[in-house]
This record gives sequence, structure tokens and C-alpha cells, in this order.
Amino acid sequence: MKRLLSLLCLPLSALAAEALPDPAEVTAAMKKATAYYTTKLAVHGGYASAWKKDLSTGITEAHESKTLISIQPPGTTTVGLALVRAFRATGDTQFLEAAKAAGKALIACQLSSGGWADDFDFAEEKSKEWHLRQQVLAGDKEPGKRRYRSTLDDHKTQSALLFLLELAYLPECREDAALQACLTFGLDSLLGAQYPNGAWPQQFEGPADARTPVLKASYPEDWPRKFPKANYVSYYTLNDGNLQRILEVLLRAHELVKEERFLTAAKKLGDFLILAQMPEPQPGWAQQYDHEMHPVWARKFEPPSVTGGESLGAMETLQELHVVTGDERYLKPLAAAFEWYARSALPDGKYARFYELKTNKPLYFVKDTYELVYDDGNLPTHYGFKLDSVQRDLERLKERLKMPREEALAKRAGPSSEKSWASRAKGAAGKVQAALKSQTPEGYWLKGEEIDAGEFVKHVQAMTIYVEGAKKGGEVFAKMRP
Repeated sequence: MKRLLSLLCLPLSALAAEALPDPAEVTAAMKKATAYYTTKLAVHGGYASAWKKDLSTGITEAHESKTLISIQPPGTTTVGLALVRAFRATGDTQFLEAAKAAGKALIACQLSSGGWADDFDFAEEKSKEWHLRQQVLAGDKEPGKRRYRSTLDDHKTQSALLFLLELAYLPECREDAALQACLTFGLDSLLGAQYPNGAWPQQFEGPADARTPVLKASYPEDWPRKFPKANYVSYYTLNDGNLQRILEVLLRAHELVKEERFLTAAKKLGDFLILAQMPEPQPGWAQQYDHEMHPVWARKFEPPSVTGGESLGAMETLQELHVVTGDERYLKPLAAAFEWYARSALPDGKYARFYELKTNKPLYFVKDTYELVYDDGNLPTHYGFKLDSVQRDLERLKERLKMPREEALAKRAGPSSEKSWASRAKGAAGKVQAALKSQTPEGYWLKGEEIDAGEFVKHVQAMTIYVEGAKKGGEVFAKMRP
């Protein structure tokens, strides 16, 4: 209340300055955060997902270690990308050098299959578990018992490639041979792992089998109600936005590398989504399909089903492909899918994550036992079995579909005038104020009791948007700040 009263007593010019902080102050906060990360938290230039406040341990989703970095966001890949964007916005080489160091960490732990795992521990005994591309280059070509499978799950290899693309195509990095070779091998490996039908598996060890048949999705005659413990990593996978993230890589690679093969692969991805749409009575999509194009089990809480989550992701991916290519066939599956959603909402307006094949009954699990049931009264708490944002996202997709393609392309390209840049900066101001207020004197941000890489990414991205908008907003932005 005192804060509000003090603001009300300020002249309008002071209120404007309060709402729109000095870009120099914002840049200084970004530099302070980056200095802390590079000097206190970096391991071989890379980053864990979080750290204990005493800096004794780095933390990822699955491990804790002083010598650990995360490839899964948040971590090395998303921190690195935030640093690249900060450099672009400010021209300050502190951000560039930190981004280069993060890139070197990814070069060092790139697997011999071309992608990355969840995380990587640089401790000698731990690093010996993996077969790395650097070892292949040194003549050690046989993996033996060492692991080398790349993963696309949870935006791991995709986020690494997105960061490396942005870094490698900075003018300051175009002559970095090691970086360029790492990126090229990673992109080549990703394209090689695409199945003939346009899909990708959850994980890959090498090129996809070219003999894999191209089929349309269909219902299996029957499917097991108990988890069969099958190895699902080679299945065609939509789970957790797998294909959406791959599309992002392909389209950005096409923009930067300017090779048609990336757009060709993106179109094939769209072809797969058209094939993967289930027939009536459930024209949505499954989380994963076997090579006969039947929905199948993955983990013990991911049954064969049509999914209320990934179906929306498939629709968004097809809409994006239409914007980029102008090909109307990517929009044809959407009408039936919208109708399926309309008749699949739960009484409370939410959607089930899983709908039983053919019957369209919502499927749930019993906490602890993981018995598959129709009753949502005792759900496990670690997973979203009921989704409350789907209706909102469906409405947003409908609005995007109303937008003329030329307008959508312009929006995708970003601001193009001083007024639009200044407006973008103004829109980020609230988040920037929050970042400045929550930053510790040392320069980091906390989430709970941990230093958190996701908080760094969130706040530095907001500040980058603000600083870039202020700079490119020119006189328009200057007039907003007395």
C-alpha cells in the first residue's frame, strides 16, 4: 500500500521512468547475471538445470553432481540461446564469449550418433560411459558397451541444435570450424533419423531403416490393458511436443543454412501427421505409434489412446506448416479434429489426456498401482491426466487460422518499425521490473531454495526483448521515457 501511495505522489514523468527502466540499468543486470553464471556455475562452459545455494551440487532432472551439465531445458542449451540473443540485442561480447563456452560444452559431449542425451557429467568415470563424436574423430570408432543413443524426448537434441544454429550463424562464429562441424553432423544425423513416412522416433542410434513401411494410422484389433514393458524408443513419437520441436529446428535451419533439404524434411513431417490422424470416430492423434501405425503403450502411464494433449500439438504443427509453405492440404485434417474435440470435453470443460480407442471414454490410472481405469478419483500426481488449458489453446488456434497467410508471415518475421519495436519493449517492461527486483545482489535468481537456470532464461529473455526494443524503437521509445 505504501508503495502504491508513493507512486501516486510522483509526477507523470517519474511514473513513466518507473514503468520503463533505463535500458543501461537492464543491460547491467544481464551482465551481472552472466558474470555469476560463467564464474560460479559453469562446468566446461555448460550449465546444470539448478544448483544448491552453497554451489556444492548441480542438479538435473535425473542426477546431481558438481561436474554435471544439462542438455534438457532448462540448462546449457536454453541458457546458451538466451546468451546469443542477449549478444544480438546489445553487441556486448561478454554474452558472446559465454555463449561460445556453452557451445564448446555441447561439442565436447555430442554423442557418436549425432545428438545428445539428457545430461552429461564431465567427471572422468562418468564420461567414460558414453561414446562421443570427439572419440570417433580421434579414431575410437566402436562404441562397445558405451552408450551413444541420442534422445529427442523433452526437447533435448532439438534445443541443442537450435542453440548451435543461432550461435554458428553469428558472423563472429562463422569461421569456428569445430562449431560448424558439430552443427553439421548434428543436423545430418537428425535428418538421417527421419523415417520414410516423415516421423521421428523418441531416440535414435543412427539412420532410420529405409525399409520401414509407409502406412496410414488405424485401430489395432485389440490392445493390452496392462503395461507390457515394451521398448518404445523407436516408435513414432508425438509425446511432449517431439515433432513440434523438430519442426522448429528444420524451419530455422532452412532459414539460416538455406538448404532445401530442411524444408523437404519439414514437409515430410507434415505428411506423417496427415497419415497419423486416426480415422473416425476419433480423428485426433496418439502419443506414439508402432511401425504398423497403431497407437501403442510407452511408459506405464501412457496407454494406447487418442490424446487430448498431443492432438492439439499436431494441429498447431500443421497450421505452422501451412503458414510457411502455403500448402492447403496441411489444413484439411483440422476440421474433423476440432469436431472431435468439441464432443470430447469433460463435464468441467477440461480434457482427458487419454481417450480409449474407439469408445472415446476418458482413461485414467490408479495412484501407486497404475491400474488402468475409467475413474479419475485416485490419480497419480506426477503427470497431467486432465488438461485445463486445451480449450483456451484451441480458441487461440482458431484465431490464428482466421488470419490471412500474409499477415501470419509478417507476424512470424517480428517487428519492422520503430513503433512496433517500442511497443514490444513496453510490453516487456513489467517482466523486466520483476526481474530487477528479484535478482539477488550476486546476480542470480532463485526458485524456491535453489539457483535456477530456468529463472535465468526467463528473466534474461525478458530483459533482452526490452533492451532490443528500446534500441530499435529509437525516438518512439525515447519519447516514452522522459
